[in-house]
Amino acid sequence: MEAKAKQTDIKMTARKLRRVINEVRGKKVLDAQDMLRFMPYFAARVVEKNLKAAVANAQEQYGVSPESLKITEIFADESQTLRRGKPRAQGRIYKRLKRTSHLTLKVSDNK
Repeated sequence: MEAKAKQTDIKMTARKLRRVINEVRGKKVLDAQDMLRFMPYFAARVVEKNLKAAVANAQEQYGVSPESLKITEIFADESQTLRRGKPRAQGRIYKRLKRTSHLTLKVSDNK
């Protein structure tokens, strides 16, 4: 069995998210939660919240305990990019890109 959680339009680049998810990919859920709790990045809070949602989905749908779950698939994709302007000297304007991303996380039991 497999449970999934998605979060869309996170106001963070996919590159910053990937720095965190590469550390927890393939780990057991309880180990991953401990790792995420002590990471100094804001992206760790986002991934931790999504992991809790996936575990809750697995418990609700299949009645599985978190001790037996493992992260099988986790990835971050780029989403839309908002283009804004930043005023500069002598009447010029520079392009400012505000990037967003999608996060998908799947957990399953070790069987």
